[in-house]
Amino acid sequence: MSGVVVSDAQQRQVRVAARALAKAGLVHAYGHCSMRLDADHFLVCAALPMGLIEPKQPGVVVPVHSALPDGVLGEVRIHQQIYQRRPDVGAVIRSMPPHVMTLSCAGLTPQSRHGLGSYFHSSIPLWDDPQLLRDDDQAAALADQLAGSPALVMRGNGAIVVGASLVEAVTLNWYLEDAARIELQLHAAGLASRLPSLSKEQTLKRATSTGRIYERMWDYLTAGDSEAVEAAHQEK
Repeated sequence: MSGVVVSDAQQRQVRVAARALAKAGLVHAYGHCSMRLDADHFLVCAALPMGLIEPKQPGVVVPVHSALPDGVLGEVRIHQQIYQRRPDVGAVIRSMPPHVMTLSCAGLTPQSRHGLGSYFHSSIPLWDDPQLLRDDDQAAALADQLAGSPALVMRGNGAIVVGASLVEAVTLNWYLEDAARIELQLHAAGLASRLPSLSKEQTLKRATSTGRIYERMWDYLTAGDSEAVEAAHQEK
């Protein structure tokens, strides 16, 4: 898109994030991730299964306030609507975490039961519609329901996770799936109703970003990726 400068580092981070999400089993043939470039544009990964995105394969610059470019997946309009409403959001991920998916089919979202679940404050909204979002009105309604939350679960259809950066959003996506794993195991053991969720005060205290919390998970999830290795060498 004319006038929008995308650095090699930004393109690379989107590709590395896409492959990391696939390697972790958080996406499969379906899913996409994006990074905000400025108030009016974002970069979305290539319209391919995320694990198959090759090094150097560029993403596409998408306007926040106008029609999707040719070749961009229809549900990327969800990213547009979130970026319009959330100036704090620097990255959006559309994923298919398996434990989250199972819970969602029962109309449930993970509660804050453990440390990693505290980042969602037991208030993950459920989009109670299994259909794909293929028009702007639906995407706008979903973004309104997300409101100020870091994640939203779509019934039988995966999740939306946002963060101030792509590093944060990828990390929170992994946390969301781990919270869903805990939730499912507690339900399977008949313990879910016996154990309280963490209080809002407890989650606010526990959900820290200091100590390279997000960066260490990013390093873990991207370990071995050739472009992640390249980026690390360039930073030294």
